[in-house]
Amino acid sequence: MSQRYLIVIEGSDSENFSAYSPDVAGVVATGATREECEQQMRGAIEFHLEGLRADGEPLPEPHSVASYAVVDVS
Repeated sequence: MSQRYLIVIEGSDSENFSAYSPDVAGVVATGATREECEQQMRGAIEFHLEGLRADGEPLPEPHSVASYAVVDVS
């Protein structure tokens, strides 16, 4: 079984990125590229969920969605 967790990737320039998931509290990752950051975040979430399972804790349910606001800036 697989779950889809929203991850938010932020970067102020093209050399440093960070990510977090609103659905998986406390899990973060960084990377030199967007792709590396996304890959690191996926691994961090998997590792965290494995730990929860090992401890008999419930897994967080994905509930976040993403959308863009299109606004006129002219």
